[in-house]
Amino acid sequence: MAGIRTHLMLALAGTLGAALGTLVLAVVLLLTGALAVASYLKSADRDPGLTGEVAMPVTALLAALAQTQPALAGGLSVVVAGALFLKRPLHQLVRERLSEQELKDALLLAAAALVVLPLLPETAVDPWGVLVPARLWRLVVLILAVGMAGHVALQLVGARWGLPLAGFLSGFASSTAAVVGFGHRAREEPHHVPAAAVRALFANLGSYVLFCGLVAGVAPALFGLLRWPLLVAGVALLGAALLGVLRHESVTTLPVERTPRAFRLSHALLLAGLMGIVLLVSAWLQQALGAAGVVAAAAAVALVEVHAAAASLAQLASTGQLNLPAAAWGVVLLLVVSALAKAGTAFISGGRAYGWRVASGLIAAPMMAAGVLFLF
Repeated sequence: MAGIRTHLMLALAGTLGAALGTLVLAVVLLLTGALAVASYLKSADRDPGLTGEVAMPVTALLAALAQTQPALAGGLSVVVAGALFLKRPLHQLVRERLSEQELKDALLLAAAALVVLPLLPETAVDPWGVLVPARLWRLVVLILAVGMAGHVALQLVGARWGLPLAGFLSGFASSTAAVVGFGHRAREEPHHVPAAAVRALFANLGSYVLFCGLVAGVAPALFGLLRWPLLVAGVALLGAALLGVLRHESVTTLPVERTPRAFRLSHALLLAGLMGIVLLVSAWLQQALGAAGVVAAAAAVALVEVHAAAASLAQLASTGQLNLPAAAWGVVLLLVVSALAKAGTAFISGGRAYGWRVASGLIAAPMMAAGVLFLF
């Protein structure tokens, strides 16, 4: 691979070519390409890779680009330098850390964000003006991106940082599934009840962070009104989880399991579909029953999927179809309904000991949020 001085000379050649005219720049690029071919033929037996040779004309082109678009050229130069410098870590990440399925998931995420999203319309397609395909797909991309980030972080640091972070990151996929899964383990292995309950609470903390992120991203004004109630609820949930860690040293004995996929596309599509249905039903109920009908419909959905319900309320608040005070109380109601549903699930899946540990933390958080919202 070409060294530092070679790339410096190539950059200077590209700069001179751009300054002296298109014909000179074309000659520089042809000579650079010839040098790259010669370099590859000389080193192909030892190193069949092409990265270094491809970087040679790229360096010249970046230098030429810097004459007219310095900011873009500077950013791309950092990317190229990073790709060349991080050769071994990148190879280790791809070959040892990430599986073929995880790489496919990464490509799927990129396609969802860079191919599908730009093609969707930004205008409503329903009579009430609430169903915007691009906004629904942004929800899908957000869920996929959060799932990918959490999955990669879990694989990289899960074994080192242990139970709290692993449980927290698993909640980005599905906190209800986490409550049920850890409940089954608690029932099958009673000595793991404290560990299972702590991981379930941390999973719900991760889900809660996603919940707050959805509200903030869809309706910043609504999030501003709810910032203190949501903060208090988050601190309460975190405190309950940390208390379990401090009271039971054995919680770190529950092993971290590797999941084969970074996310489930079907889950993200289901959330977006539910959000669309809730938006349509809520718009109809608003005309028939007012704000109370909208909140009631969202609360019913929160029994199954709180994120879709929250995103729907936030969307209606952001478009002015639901006033902010009603939306704020609606969001808190969603947290209460979801906590009660998950608490019942914990008792059913894991028994009384597991259920009480999980339910106490889950229910306390939204109740404190309601108290803060009432006072302020």
